[in-house]
Amino acid sequence: MSLKKPAKDQPENFEFSSSSLEEAKTIIAKYPEGKQQSAVMAFLYLAQKQHHNWIPLAAMKYIANYLSIPYISVYEVATFYTMYNLAPVGKHFIQVCTTTPCLIRGADKIVKLCKEKISPNENEVSEKSNSSWMEVECLGACVNAPILQVNDDFYEDLDYETTAALLDSLEADAPLPVGSVVGRSGSEASGGGTTLAAVKSGKSATSTSKKRGSAHA
Repeated sequence: MSLKKPAKDQPENFEFSSSSLEEAKTIIAKYPEGKQQSAVMAFLYLAQKQHHNWIPLAAMKYIANYLSIPYISVYEVATFYTMYNLAPVGKHFIQVCTTTPCLIRGADKIVKLCKEKISPNENEVSEKSNSSWMEVECLGACVNAPILQVNDDFYEDLDYETTAALLDSLEADAPLPVGSVVGRSGSEASGGGTTLAAVKSGKSATSTSKKRGSAHA
């Protein structure tokens, strides 16, 4: 099932919750008078976040009315960009990067686990775990490959065992802490940081540079 094809079963109505409405007001205030339609992408994200990770047609109509733009203008945006889901994806929407860096470091094993633990097919919601999965292109954290994204959160430096533990935690509705599963800070080398070592060890960068200068004198 393509997530760009609207779901067959659609809710009749949609409106922003009080918290989404407050956020919508904050967003629209950023735009000059007459340019509020530019908030359509942010509004679609709000609707998706509120409505269990997918956007019903009723939400598009609501956004169109809110922004005073044609419904088709909202529909075109929602169907063009891949981050908008037009059909249910479950509570835990898992996107597995299988581009070269992640694939080299074992993303194929992550895909295998998703097929075993969630569903043999992409974009198919598992009733057991209320999750679905799909392969995606680069998620932009190549140095911490392999990675996957669960809703808005990244899990990095995965392997077979840590991915299995993560999927089990999602099924138990008790997700593991986000980020690097090996505790890597930022995008430092897998063996630890290799730059600014003198500063980390407590040595003064100034004194180090002076020593280098005197050595060349």
